[in-house]
Amino acid sequence: MDVLGPFWTRVSAEVPLSLEVLAGAAVVAVAVVASPALWRPARTVVTIAHEGAHGLAALATGRRLAGIRLHSDTSGLTVSAGRPTGPGMVLTLVAGYVGPGLFGLGAAALLGAGHAVGVLWTVLGLLALLLLQIRNFYGLWAVLVTAAVVLGVTEWLPPAGQAAFAAVVTWFLLLAAPRTVLELQGARRRRAAPDSDADQLARLTRVPAAAWVGLFLLADLAALALAAWWLLLA
Repeated sequence: MDVLGPFWTRVSAEVPLSLEVLAGAAVVAVAVVASPALWRPARTVVTIAHEGAHGLAALATGRRLAGIRLHSDTSGLTVSAGRPTGPGMVLTLVAGYVGPGLFGLGAAALLGAGHAVGVLWTVLGLLALLLLQIRNFYGLWAVLVTAAVVLGVTEWLPPAGQAAFAAVVTWFLLLAAPRTVLELQGARRRRAAPDSDADQLARLTRVPAAAWVGLFLLADLAALALAAWWLLLA
């Protein structure tokens, strides 16, 4: 307890965020998502969240997670074993494109409760779990670099700086999630993604892939709207 006490005090520290800081963090996140030069490297973070959501959903539905790969073109692959059809497979596929938005919504809830520092330690915990499932070198590098950045923030920035960084991460996930869905639809329109999550869901459920894309987008926009209300208006 003597060892865990100071650590828990640090992780659970309450750091209030002003409306100005939250709005400024949102502007920074918008700039990253909207800038082609910044979006390309930052998109790897969304891929980590996307594939991590697939993995969590697979485990939650009783499937056996066989490994996760992240690629330098910002694509990824999560392999799980179990029934090739049924609710478990459907939920595992759905989780990918709604995962980043839901992670962002959860982070917004922590921010709203004053636990901005806890957001960063939660991210580190999830990255550590993800690391155990990575099965390729680029994926290992991407997760380690992301974890190193977050860990560096927790070590070198004061609590107020950590909280501001956590706010940027939160807004980034919330804003990036719908952009990736729009990119998915663009790729499908060009017939460049025949095996996308939406197309696999269409084959499993006989619900058109476009309907699944619409569901992904609606879920991500709803997460963004709810988080914005919590953080800026409530």
